[in-house]
Amino acid sequence: MTRVTTTTDLWHHFGRTRAERDRAVPHAFHWIWSQDGGPGSEVLGDLTGKVVGDLGAGAARHAAHLATHHTPARVDAVDASPAQHAMATDLYGHLSPHLRIIRSDVVKHLRTEAGTYDVLYSVFGAVDFTDPHELLPAAATALRPGGLLAFSTLARYLGGTSAEADVVPAEIPAKAPDGETATMRRWVLQENVWMKALDESGFTRISVERLLSTIDTPRSADTLLVRAVRQA
Repeated sequence: MTRVTTTTDLWHHFGRTRAERDRAVPHAFHWIWSQDGGPGSEVLGDLTGKVVGDLGAGAARHAAHLATHHTPARVDAVDASPAQHAMATDLYGHLSPHLRIIRSDVVKHLRTEAGTYDVLYSVFGAVDFTDPHELLPAAATALRPGGLLAFSTLARYLGGTSAEADVVPAEIPAKAPDGETATMRRWVLQENVWMKALDESGFTRISVERLLSTIDTPRSADTLLVRAVRQA
């Protein structure tokens, strides 16, 4: 049976196998889908003394890298999943206070942190799985004027279907904690759709770069690397 749900933790199983064998802070930061190439954390600029937020941080590996290998004032790794929050805390809780691991709905968190962040980013995280009409305005609210939002997202659906020409989600397969099949929403949008949504949400200096996949498999995909600045 397949069920659609928004209450159970559909991220319960994600990353568990890796966490059992790899507890290290990553030495590199990758934006592309295959996590093995492309530009790195330099996309975010000089993070010295900055307050940074990872939206949909999962196990917080990217956030841990920034907190360890750069000199931000603080990195907040925000994720709504109880399982991911617990995993991140187990792996990288020792990096506090430079890394804060926060269990919260991302939109709710951003709305309560007006003007807090210098940089927000998402690596196939909350930007992919949250309605852009809710998340992008909330991100603009949480950023200081001139603050940067950067995110990587799929350039097309895994399997080859083209990205959407409007702000609409698709239901994609997921797995409930008990192993039962479920679905979750994912937004896979064309470049111009992201740009329009960002413009309408209070961002300027919007750019979209297409990063080619380094692998060729049925579930590989190019990446869109999107950057935008909150209007002053």
